[in-house]
Amino acid sequence: MTDSSNPFEQMIKQYQDMAKSMNPALESFTPKGFENLWPTMPKDMMEMFFGNTLNKDGLDAKTRLLLTLGALTVLGGQAEAQIRMTVRHLLEAGATKQEIVETIGQMSMFAGIPAMTKVMELAQEVLDASEEEDT
Repeated sequence: MTDSSNPFEQMIKQYQDMAKSMNPALESFTPKGFENLWPTMPKDMMEMFFGNTLNKDGLDAKTRLLLTLGALTVLGGQAEAQIRMTVRHLLEAGATKQEIVETIGQMSMFAGIPAMTKVMELAQEVLDASEEEDT
């Protein structure tokens, strides 16, 4: 991070400094490292935030998260941390691998094959890590 004209690098440097001030043991801050601090929330919490709290007869957390994954795919798969987190949340909410893959695949006609492929790769990382944890 040496290019002071790069605004992204400046932002990361600010976040690194902020993280160090809160916890001096943090030598470096990365978006992926931050993602690891809170990989997923419990199913009950997801249901409260994303599920039927506002509308008891509405969509459940799993359906809302599948819609979120579809939207993140249509956006071109640029929000990598959010995609990985959404897939982790989907697994916690009871979604199957098939449901996750079908949701991403369905978006290929709207987002294009490159976006779908990128999101599929990110989702596969999470699914692989989840399978490793289960064994």
